[in-house]
Amino acid sequence: MVEPGWQNTLYFGDNLDILRKHIADESVDLIYLDPPFNSNATYNVLFEEKSGGKSAAQITAFDDTWHWGMESEKAYREVITQGPDKLAMLLDALRSFLGSNDMMAYITMMAVRLAELRRVLKPSGSIYLHCDPTASHYLKILMDATFGAKNFLNEIIWCYKERERVLQQWNKKHDVILFYCKDISSQRIFNWQAVMEQYSEVTLSKFKYQDEKGHYQIRGRNVKDSPIRAADGLRLEHEQIYPGLTYRDYLEERTGVAPRDWWEINIINKASKERLGYPTQKPEALLARIIKASTNEGDVVLDPFCGCGTAIAVAERLNRRWLGIDITHLAITLIKNRLRTAFEGELSDYAVIGIPKDLAGARALARQNRYQFEWWALGLVDARPAQEKKKGADTGIDGIINFIDAPSGKAKKIIIQVKSGGQVTVSQIRDLKGVLEREKAAIGAFISLAEPTAPMWKEAATAGFYEPEHLPGRQFPRMQILTIEELLIGKKLVYPRIAPDVTFKKAPRQRKGPSLEDKQNNLL
Repeated sequence: MVEPGWQNTLYFGDNLDILRKHIADESVDLIYLDPPFNSNATYNVLFEEKSGGKSAAQITAFDDTWHWGMESEKAYREVITQGPDKLAMLLDALRSFLGSNDMMAYITMMAVRLAELRRVLKPSGSIYLHCDPTASHYLKILMDATFGAKNFLNEIIWCYKERERVLQQWNKKHDVILFYCKDISSQRIFNWQAVMEQYSEVTLSKFKYQDEKGHYQIRGRNVKDSPIRAADGLRLEHEQIYPGLTYRDYLEERTGVAPRDWWEINIINKASKERLGYPTQKPEALLARIIKASTNEGDVVLDPFCGCGTAIAVAERLNRRWLGIDITHLAITLIKNRLRTAFEGELSDYAVIGIPKDLAGARALARQNRYQFEWWALGLVDARPAQEKKKGADTGIDGIINFIDAPSGKAKKIIIQVKSGGQVTVSQIRDLKGVLEREKAAIGAFISLAEPTAPMWKEAATAGFYEPEHLPGRQFPRMQILTIEELLIGKKLVYPRIAPDVTFKKAPRQRKGPSLEDKQNNLL
C-alpha cells in the first residue's frame, strides 16, 4: 500500500550527497546498483600508482573510471575515522596492498556509498550489486564488511550470448550479481514462485500420461498417491518445501523449476526494440527477475546509479515505488524521455530533484560544471549531445535534434550551440551560421544563459527562413536564439514535423503489469 503523499523521485547529483540529504533510514525495500567501472582498462592502468593531485573522482556520461585524488582521499579518511570497524580495517588493509591507484579509488568511493545504502535499507530488505569481473572479488569482501558475511545469500551469474571475439583466452560471457540481505533473521521477501523457470521438455514428457480417471502416469505407472521421490525420474530441487506431497499435488502446485543462481537472459542486441543506445543498458528481463523476486507491489526500489533508467522503468511497470539517482543531466534527460514514451497515459506522478528550476539555479550549475550545464540545457529542447565525451575537438556543435517533416521520412537536422558564459557576442552567431552551412542543417539554434545583444538578433535574421517542401507558405527562422530564462518559462524551438522526433530512440510502449518479455522468460 502506497502511503499518502508518496512520490516517485528522480534525483540529479552525487548519490552520496543525495542519500545523506534525502533518503531516510530504513525506508527502502530493494536496492539494485550497477556502479560504472572501466572494464576496458588494463590491469596495468587500473593498478598504476596515482598522485593525490589528480582530479577528484567523479562519474561523467560514458567516462566511468574513478581516479585517485582528493575526493577519494577524503572518502578514505572518512571511512577510516568514522565508518564501521570492519569496513575501516578492510580499507586500511587494501590500501596497504593496492596503493593509491584507480582500483583503490573505486573501492573507496564504493565503500562510503555502501555504508549509506545499508543505512537506508529496511531490515527486511535486499540489495543486488551488479559488478564487473575485474572488481567483483574486491566488492565481495567490501559487501561482507558492510553488510556482514552472514547476510550473503547468492553470487548470481548472468550468462548471455554474443559474438565470440577473443581467441587468446576464454571469451567473457557472464556478469556477477552479489545478493545480500540487510538482516538474515528478519522476515525477508523472496517470491520464488514468481521467478520459477520452465521445466525442460524432457521433464514435462514424464508427466504427460494420464489414465482414464485423470491420474498422472510416469513410465506407465500410476503415481497419484506416490510420495515424491527423486528416483521416480525427477530431481526436485526444493523437495523439503512439500513434505509428503504426491506427484499430482506437486504438479498442480508448481509449474517450473525453483530459481537457481545462474540466469540465461539475452543481452540487448542492436536490433532490439528495447535498445535505447546507452552503452551500459541492461535487459528489462534481468531487472524484472530481481524486482519480482525481492519486492511486492507498492514496495520501494532504489537505483543509485540509474543510468538510462531500466530499474526505474521496470519498477514503474510492475507497480513498485521507485527512487533513482544519477550524476549526469544526460541520464536524467534519457530517463524522462523513456518514461514519457513507454508509459504514455499510465505514468505515475514523479518528481525530479536537483535540476535548476530558475535562472539562479541555472547560473549556479554553469559555475559548478559547464559540461553538466550544457547537457541540462540540451535537455530543455529535447536535444542529444553532439559528442559522447567532454574531450575532443570543438566542432561548433553542442547538440543535435533530428526531425522529420516530409512524407518521404527523411530526417532533417537542427544544430545547437549552448553558451554558459556571462557575455555573448554577434561573432558567435556569425560562426554558428558558418557551421549551419557546413553541416547542411535545416535550422540552427543558439541557447544562451546571458541576454543576447541587438546585433545578435539582427545577424540571426539574415540567415533567412527554412521552408519545408510539403508545407507551402510556412516559414521557420533558420537561425533561432533562445535564452535559458525563456526556456524555463516554456518557450520552444519552432520547426515543422509530421512525425515524432527521432533524436532519442522511442522506448517501446508498455502496459502496467507483466510484459511479453516476462512471459517469455517465465517471470509471471
